[in-house]
Formats: sequence, C-alpha cells, structure tokens
Amino acid sequence: MQNQFGIMTMINQAYYATWPLLFISVVCLAIIFERFWALRGIMGKATRIADTLVPQLRQGNFNAALQATQARANASERVYHALVSAAQAADRDHLIALDEDRRFQEALEFKRYTWVLATAGASAPFIGLFGTVVGILIAFQSMAIMGTGGFSVVSAGISEALISTAIGLGVAIVAVIFNNYFNVKVENINAILRINGERLIDAALQGRQAHGH
Repeated sequence: MQNQFGIMTMINQAYYATWPLLFISVVCLAIIFERFWALRGIMGKATRIADTLVPQLRQGNFNAALQATQARANASERVYHALVSAAQAADRDHLIALDEDRRFQEALEFKRYTWVLATAGASAPFIGLFGTVVGILIAFQSMAIMGTGGFSVVSAGISEALISTAIGLGVAIVAVIFNNYFNVKVENINAILRINGERLIDAALQGRQAHGH
C-alpha cells in the first residue's frame, strides 16, 4: 500500500497537472540561476568605475573618461559613456534626462525573463488546484461506478489529487520569493546608477567650468 501511494506514483497519476508544474519549476530554476549570474557584481562595478571617472571629469579630461568607458561591456559603462559623451556640451537638465533614459533601458534588460517568475507565481497554484479538482472527481466517479467505497477509498483518491496542489504551491512560493528578490535587486542597482550618474554630472559640469570647456 505504501508503494502504491508513493510520491512518484501520485505524481504520475496526476500527470495532467503535475508534469506541467514540474516543467514550470525547471524553467523557473533556470531563470533564477541566469538572473543571479547576469546581475552579479553590477553595483560594485558601477561604483568603482564612477570613482575612476569623477577625478578625470573634474580635471576636464573628458577624452580619458570616454576611453575608460569605451568598451561599454556592462550597464554602468553604457550609462556613463552616454553621460560623458553628452557632458562636454549639454546642460544639467539634458544630462539628467539622458541619465534617466539610459537607466530605464538598462532596467528593462535587468528584468528580462522575470515576468515568467511572476506568471508562475500567480498561475501555479491554480494549475495545482485544477489537478486536485479533476483528481477528486475521478475518485468519486470510480467509487460510483464500482458501487463500493468508504473513507479509505475516498481518502486514497483525495491524497493522490492533493499532490497537484502541493506541487503548485511549492512552485509558486519559490517563484514569488525570487521574483520579489530580483525586483528589489533591480531597484537597488538603479539607485546606485542614479547616485553615481549624478556624481558624474556634477563632476563634468565642474570640469567644464574650471577648464573652460
């Protein structure tokens, strides 16, 4: 009896809901690892690059600052390169607007695929509930056809059906936790880029004023 109602047996019997949920869980795990890798170290790099550029801009050495961000290999370099390029002639309002625009573009890249986590968190419990409802209907239908039953028969069918809800809740909990984590991470990165962008703008304007650019 224990083997008959083991976890894998119940998962296989509720395949119409459990297999889609297991597939969703694999996709969510892949996205979680990918986003961890993509967002690693961005805040530290942003501050280190800004610390290098600020003295150069205050000295009016815009060419050196442009060279330092020429590769544009990461988000901070792309944002800072655009700012330094425009800072040689643009006023503060234009630079602030440019900074906001560039940060918005990078934020879209930071949030890539996270919509899947949000969707999984919202839909997985309902997929699991669908599997549970169908499983209970099948259990009662089988009991009605056989003409026999009792608490043991009904409880066995319900236990098989509830595995779908359990898996759905598990997938949803993980997806929601990491979706919220990545949203906060992106907000923190955006805040660091904004703070350092303002530092670069101030330094560039000081350099222009001091050295007559």
